[in-house]
Amino acid sequence: MRIAVVTLFPVMIREALAHGVVGRAMERGVLEVKCFDPRDFAADVHRTVDDRPYGGGPGMVLQVEPLRSALRAAAQALPAGSRRVYLGADGQRFEQGTAREARGGAGLVLVAGRYEGVDERFIEGETDAQWSIGDYVLSGGELAALVVIDAIARLLPGTLGSAESAEQESFSEGLLDWPHYTRPPNIDGQAVPAVLMSGDHAAIRRWRLQHALGRTWLRRPDLLERRGMSDEERALLEEFKIERAGGAGS
Repeated sequence: MRIAVVTLFPVMIREALAHGVVGRAMERGVLEVKCFDPRDFAADVHRTVDDRPYGGGPGMVLQVEPLRSALRAAAQALPAGSRRVYLGADGQRFEQGTAREARGGAGLVLVAGRYEGVDERFIEGETDAQWSIGDYVLSGGELAALVVIDAIARLLPGTLGSAESAEQESFSEGLLDWPHYTRPPNIDGQAVPAVLMSGDHAAIRRWRLQHALGRTWLRRPDLLERRGMSDEERALLEEFKIERAGGAGS
């Protein structure tokens, strides 16, 4: 199987994969993994790949252009039809069944995020799926990529001496993250939500909380059941549902 990883730390991926059963799978030709660094596709001499988030707040957000160029180069190096997956805490839960499905695909591109997040327009426009390895926060998607690669590699014929499987358990409570955006303000006709550029901190806080609640309701309603909601959160979620129903019917 052939896998490509879009990462700011390719050495981290290569060194980790050189060991254990995955390393042996690569030596035997069962598995091939290549890395693509977005900094190699940056347009300026400083190899810039991130910028400050619209709406304010701590941290930096990865930009669309260098990530998109790196992902497309990675996809071209793999068989046609290879799936493109962003690894983030707000993605679909990666489980053993996901690994089995991925094993049967033509190839796989894994995008490892970093910093505060990735511009939402890249995720929506360039990836086929979003996967999460668990409800906790990591410094970046490299460890998640290594988990995914390891889980898939173990299922490939010739990797292990006998059939084995692994299980994941334990989740913490909380909401999924809200959508992130950074410069430029318009990508392929998609604009950053106006509220994030308004400078109205109260409105920004409300928008972010509402979309975190809405995304959790859509993707992981079990988290809301365990977590519970305040009166304000219930009202915001109801507004989200009404707006979504109106958009779907228009």
